[in-house]
Amino acid sequence: MRKDLRPYWVKKIYLRLRYLYAEHFLRPACDSLGDHHTIMNPRYVSISGPNISIGKCVTIIGERAKPVKLGVWGREPESGRIDVGDYVLISPGSRLSASDEIRIGNSVMIANSVYITDSDWHGIYDRTERNARIMPVHIGDNVWLGDHAMVLKGVTIGENSVVAAKAVVTKDVPANVIVAGNPARVVKELDPGQGFKTRADYFADPDSLERYYDGSERDWWGKNSVINWLRALLFPTRRD
Repeated sequence: MRKDLRPYWVKKIYLRLRYLYAEHFLRPACDSLGDHHTIMNPRYVSISGPNISIGKCVTIIGERAKPVKLGVWGREPESGRIDVGDYVLISPGSRLSASDEIRIGNSVMIANSVYITDSDWHGIYDRTERNARIMPVHIGDNVWLGDHAMVLKGVTIGENSVVAAKAVVTKDVPANVIVAGNPARVVKELDPGQGFKTRADYFADPDSLERYYDGSERDWWGKNSVINWLRALLFPTRRD
């Protein structure tokens, strides 16, 4: 990875503007958005519909080619909901689409381009209406959803379980297992006796963590000069 030549103060301004953008545009789109959020490229994070709540210390990473989308399209106005717990990671390209209810537990890690939905959105024979049956999706604490995994209507995933890359989850998943395949099946059982270190542990003291990273960034970018930064912008092939 090429060295970031921005001076420390430029990086701090960028981070402040990023935070203010999220506060101005994304917080009003939520019923609640917890403190200490990190929303990278917030222009490429879409939050639409009513009753969307996001917990504290969430990390959401949007990208221009892979925006993150959380949307509620209820059966009636102001119906349907998405609840995202504390310490959750949502990676680029992920989509959460709720007709009735999607509930994400604490410390859940959602990898690149994961899709979670609680509805087929159209019937098999009557393709103008949704199925009348309500089939919410509940994902337990500390679940890890792998790259391009899909979690479909009516599924509950137990705590600590892992959904492998590109798996399609159509039935409930017990706690403390790894599932893979299409449709997803249990391929390994985990030993909860070994204990799990979670994102909740990582963010146990978010203020101290923020001070630590600020000190690291000051050490890393503090020696960068404005002249070298501008030269890198004007002549990007030169990195000396």
